[in-house]
Amino acid sequence: MYKRILTIQDVSCVGQCSLTAALPILSAAGLETAILPSAVLSNHTGGFSGWTFTDLTEDMPKIRERWELENIEFAAVYTGYLGSAKQIDYVKDIVKSRLVSGGRFIADPAMADNGKLYTGFDANFVEEMKKLCFSADIILPNITEAALLTDSKYKETYDRTYTDMLTEKLLKSGAKTIVFTGISYKPETTGVLVVENGESKYYEHRRIAGGFHGTGDVYASAFVGALENGFPAFDSAKIAADYTLECIEKTKSDDQHWYGVKFESALPFYIKALKLL
Repeated sequence: MYKRILTIQDVSCVGQCSLTAALPILSAAGLETAILPSAVLSNHTGGFSGWTFTDLTEDMPKIRERWELENIEFAAVYTGYLGSAKQIDYVKDIVKSRLVSGGRFIADPAMADNGKLYTGFDANFVEEMKKLCFSADIILPNITEAALLTDSKYKETYDRTYTDMLTEKLLKSGAKTIVFTGISYKPETTGVLVVENGESKYYEHRRIAGGFHGTGDVYASAFVGALENGFPAFDSAKIAADYTLECIEKTKSDDQHWYGVKFESALPFYIKALKLL
């Protein structure tokens, strides 16, 4: 089946993140990928001296209305960075209106990392993000986001007891399938923890030192691409992790390429993993 899916997030014109990563990765997965930009930035906000920003919030309901008139629907909806509580409300309307019966809604609560909310977000935004995530079929939080979604204390170092606690709280709040990203029980490794149908599975891989912009967007997009190709959630999580690692490998030795990862050159690796070649 040739699927049409929708991804809703911002466009950072330069920086290999958000829609400029999601669109090519999902397209490489063989999916017809429709987009709904929440904002347009000249470049992402990490490390650059400045940026332009065009807010597209009020275009979102107009686009939904046009899609309704044209009877355009989607087999899956995947959300990334959303800039405001109002955008979250519009996204909920779009999912309710345009997602086909039986389609999946995947939410990446891209709002925090390293124990802190991203600039511009507040407690009200977190409350609205809770509503969005707990209505989704699959969520992809990191540890910071999981702590915020469950009103838990963030821990920089933790063990399985801590992630089990977060899991229990998320499930009690309404989460269905959880894909925890960046779960690191040992300094030299990291991985993903997938919780589905009452079962937890952890995929561990080596950690590459350093910070790399956009890897969360690359990972989430690769996960959705695998999932919508029929791979189970845990297998999709493994494929996305291996692909993201490959992207970092292709970037880490290039000091001039600090603003993102070279995910494009690793696409053959991803397509092969999806068995599309």
